[in-house]
Order: sequence, then structure tokens, then C-alpha cells
Amino acid sequence: MSQKDTLVHLFAGGCGGTVGAILTCPLEVVKTRLQSSSITLYVSEVQLSTVNGASVARMAPPGPMHCLKAIYFAAYSTAKDKLNGVFEPDSTQVHMVSAGMAGFTAITATNPIWLIKTRMQLDARNRGERRMNALDCVRRVYQMEGLRGFYRGMSASYAGISETVIHFVIYESIKRKLLESKAHTSMDEEDEAVKDASDFVGMMLAAATSKTCATTIAYPHEVIRTRLREEGSRYRSFFQTLLTVPKEEGYRALYRGLTTHLVRQIPNTAIMMCTYEVVVYLLGR
Repeated sequence: MSQKDTLVHLFAGGCGGTVGAILTCPLEVVKTRLQSSSITLYVSEVQLSTVNGASVARMAPPGPMHCLKAIYFAAYSTAKDKLNGVFEPDSTQVHMVSAGMAGFTAITATNPIWLIKTRMQLDARNRGERRMNALDCVRRVYQMEGLRGFYRGMSASYAGISETVIHFVIYESIKRKLLESKAHTSMDEEDEAVKDASDFVGMMLAAATSKTCATTIAYPHEVIRTRLREEGSRYRSFFQTLLTVPKEEGYRALYRGLTTHLVRQIPNTAIMMCTYEVVVYLLGR
């Protein structure tokens, strides 16, 4: 893979992540609040339920952090290109190992940013108090927990690589089937290389289907990760949290927020993957 190809995948991944995040941002905040051990939800400043005092849920707009999803796409495409020379090209093994390596790379590089994002989403302030910005949050984490505090929840994120692997294996499989189906129905070889609207709709459906399956299977790691990232959390490790949450709250607690997560994640993933494929296609022509 050339440097130009890597830059194309970086740019396409950034575009996909940003577009998806902008359109589905509000549900991200609701999902995080539901996963937390203390739930506070407000709609139009009318309190629905509260556990920890009177606070207002604020929906932080998507910022530059969402562009960091580009790291994942660049790592995935680069790993897949290299592994195609080791395993059978575009095989399940290639997709699994590529997704795992890309997930590990992206998690290690960006965990501090996602921790800050989670803390800001869970921040509770009484009306009239100045809301915490990202710099305030960074200072607070460093003062209270040191550098190690920025890496809380990373073990759960590593466990969540399984979701990414399942997602990309299913996505690539459906995508390959769609391309094979188109090839069989097309008699003109030149037309096969030209993508039309139906191709990108098919990719959106493939992304939505694969993400639904992967998220449902691996969802508990999301709850565990949020619990580990809470300020003043009594949860200390992945397995300790995995055992404590069901013991105290029942096994259903490991799936708190799943419906909201799916409502957000399915369109977000479909939009993100389609945007990514469109940008790669347009820049690669």
C-alpha cells in the first residue's frame, strides 16, 4: 500500500467518523448515562429520573476526537494489505487479524480522549454552575488519579476488540457476496468497476447488519468500560466489574442502554461505512 493510499483511508475514515457522529451525537450521551452506575436524564429541562442529585445532561457536540476513527480505518486497510500476502487474500483470517490489530492500535492511541469524553458526558452540575470543559477535565483527572487515570477502561476496550472483529468479518463477507452477485448479473466488465447508488445502499445495509450482530454479542464490555471510567469509581478491573455488576444489579445490568446504543450505532455505522467507501471510491478513481 502506497503512502497515498494510506492518506486516502485516513481521510475517508475521518470523514466517515465525523459525519456519523454529527448525525447521531445526542444518543451517545443518553447511552453513556444509561450505562453508568448513576443515571440522570433530562428532556427539555424536565427531570425524568435521578439517582445522584439535580444535574442536567448536556450533549457535547462532536469535535476533532471523532476524526480519530480515521486511525482505525488506516490501520485496518494497511494491515489487510500486508496480511493478504500472508494468508489467502480477503479471507476470513485476514479480516479477523486486521480488525484485531486495528482495534488494538486505535484503542491504545486514543483511550485518554475517550475517557475525557465519558467523564464530560457523566459530569453532574447544578443549574447555574459553570460546566466543565475538556481542559478542566484533563486537569481534574491528572490531579486526582495521575497519568494512570487516563487509561482507565482500556482493558474493557481491548475486550471490545471482539466486537470489532465480528463486525468486520460479517461486513466484509456480506460486501463480498454483494460484489459477486453484481458480477454475475453484469455482462459488461467495464460496468463492474463502476459503483452506483445501489452499491452504496447495499454497503449501508451490510454495515447495519454486521454491527447489530457484533454489538448484541459483545455489548457488556461497553457497560464495564463506562463503569471503569466513572470518576471515583469503585470498580478496579475488567473481571472485578464483570462479576460485581451482575451480583449487585442482576445480569440485565450488563445490557443497560443496549436499545439506545443500537438505535444510535446502527445508523451511525451505516452512515460511517458508506461515507468511508464513497470517499475511498471517489479519491481512488
